[in-house]
Amino acid sequence: MARTASTMLPLGTKAPDFHLPDVVSGKTIALDNFASKRGLLVMFICRHCPFVKHVQQELAQIGKDYADKDLGIVAISANDAANYPNDAPDSLQEMAQQLGFTFPLCYDQTQEITKAYTAACTPDFFLFDEKQQLVYRGQLDDSRPSNELPVTGKDLRAALDAVLSGEAINPEQKPSIGCNIKWKPGNEPAYFSV
Repeated sequence: MARTASTMLPLGTKAPDFHLPDVVSGKTIALDNFASKRGLLVMFICRHCPFVKHVQQELAQIGKDYADKDLGIVAISANDAANYPNDAPDSLQEMAQQLGFTFPLCYDQTQEITKAYTAACTPDFFLFDEKQQLVYRGQLDDSRPSNELPVTGKDLRAALDAVLSGEAINPEQKPSIGCNIKWKPGNEPAYFSV
């Protein structure tokens, strides 16, 4: 398991556009679907990664806790399904249903959207404000599979609460740590290094 950190895309970056299929409903989910929201959380996750497995219950809980808020949430998986079949759309659908995700889980087959966001690891979190400008990119919390700290979601939840109440978010943010995105052979982006 390669420990990989977020690229820490510059704050203020406009959310890259996307049109991706939801693995559960089959519907196309687009950035425009969230244009009227006060905030948008884009999460890059997968099924097989130990770092995602460690926090997946909290991700599902965040979806439930913020379901009635003016917040859009979308999860995206982009791992090479040929080499990581647990991250193929049918397996992701099973994951979303088992965990009771209240948000779409999309599959980025070309990996181009993942590159546009400069996502590097799973999980990787990007929070945008009502203008769809990046205000938070970083970790869920300090918990990791190996450190025995409880999974609380405190860093991400603080950022979510701030964006929903219109408060400033501290620009000093800790990068997320996780497994590297499993790029298709020859498709590794320039920003990614093993």
